[in-house]
Amino acid sequence: MDRYAMDPGTAVLLHDLGVPAANVLRRAGLPGDLLARGPVTLPAAEYFAFWQALDDEAGGPAVAVRIGRALTAEVFLPALFAALCSPCLRVAAQRVATYKGLIGPMRLLVGDDTVTYRFPPGHRPPPALVLTELVFWTVLARIGTRHDVRPVRVDSPWTPPDQGPFREFLGVPVSFGPVPSVTFTAYDMDRSFLTANDAMWRFFEPELRRRLAALDRHASTAERVRAALLHLLPAGQGTMSVVARSLSVSTRTLQRRLRDEDTSFQAVLTATRTRLARHYLATGELSADQISFLLGYGDPKSFYRAFRTWTGVTPTHARAVHIRSSS
Repeated sequence: MDRYAMDPGTAVLLHDLGVPAANVLRRAGLPGDLLARGPVTLPAAEYFAFWQALDDEAGGPAVAVRIGRALTAEVFLPALFAALCSPCLRVAAQRVATYKGLIGPMRLLVGDDTVTYRFPPGHRPPPALVLTELVFWTVLARIGTRHDVRPVRVDSPWTPPDQGPFREFLGVPVSFGPVPSVTFTAYDMDRSFLTANDAMWRFFEPELRRRLAALDRHASTAERVRAALLHLLPAGQGTMSVVARSLSVSTRTLQRRLRDEDTSFQAVLTATRTRLARHYLATGELSADQISFLLGYGDPKSFYRAFRTWTGVTPTHARAVHIRSSS
């Protein structure tokens, strides 16, 4: 089971927010001394439970803005510090995307001027976590450039009921979108960071690479392909060649390793799409057209045909069955 590192600055951050750590841990069903134990890692379910408890204890998703205001270069959060070593926001996003899997059950896709999040199916990330992740990029850009950088668009499947704090802090409201994402102008993505420090990044990177390699060693090839597809499908890049390149292997090697595990790329792709489709239909929040986009289909009709081939029923029927069984 994958485990994710809690940021060592979490206890300090909760203190600065005026949120009792003991209350958050109790709500989450976690040990009361968890944050005092040194390095802490949690499985995905407990990681999300912690963030849901923080959401509840702090009074709702607006805590994301409070966290954004509390983050400064003086607060030692390794992820923030390492990102600030980058020459600009674009490079910082690419670096964070590479290593994000070490510190949270999520993946990032950096495309053009947008950072997009993907969370594992079967888990509903708490709104406070999603919105904090999106706010983080504005904070990072402002600290790095010392300019009042503002995104041009922020999307989330869970929009805050009170947009005031977000509009004031970000300069834009949080709009509804099928996946969490934040978009900046190209100028702001490439604006130089005054905090850039290549020597410090070279100090951080070997340890990050070591930890990432250790994480990969424990995963089967099929699991690694599945994780890559979660990252690539929404961009319409779920092909074998693109997945192989993301895993730093040739397509022939990828085929051989999957064959050694008694599976194939097409089998993993179909299983991943089926699982994701069922998950999205069960949430009831996304239209079939939006789901087809998230699964990498350019045409919703192709998704309808594929889903019927996989399951024997249409997406509409599958959603109706789920609604009836849940009522």
